[in-house]
Amino acid sequence: MTESRDPLIRGTLAPLILKALSWGPLHGYAVAAWIRERTGDLLQVEEGVLYPALHRLERDGLLEAHWGRNDTGRRAKFYALTGSGRAYLLDEVERWKRSSTAVTDILDATEA
Repeated sequence: MTESRDPLIRGTLAPLILKALSWGPLHGYAVAAWIRERTGDLLQVEEGVLYPALHRLERDGLLEAHWGRNDTGRRAKFYALTGSGRAYLLDEVERWKRSSTAVTDILDATEA
């Protein structure tokens, strides 16, 4: 049996990106790698989904961006959390914890 990857659950991409960036500025490829590594390769964010999300978060004021050089010396756009992004992340983490606890409670329920 081959091991499969799970799709991202709707509404989780923004918090995952913001969490990756809570550790410091990263370029897009590094954000995707951070998510992949932290989930043991279970979740992979494709470029076609990642970059529009990064641009949307920047437009919404949750991220700021600047150009720099990556580890190989290539020019790359680095993203960092803004104060609003950090506050949004904290709210989303609490919301996710409440929701996941509720779903777990339902899935763990046994018949009466």
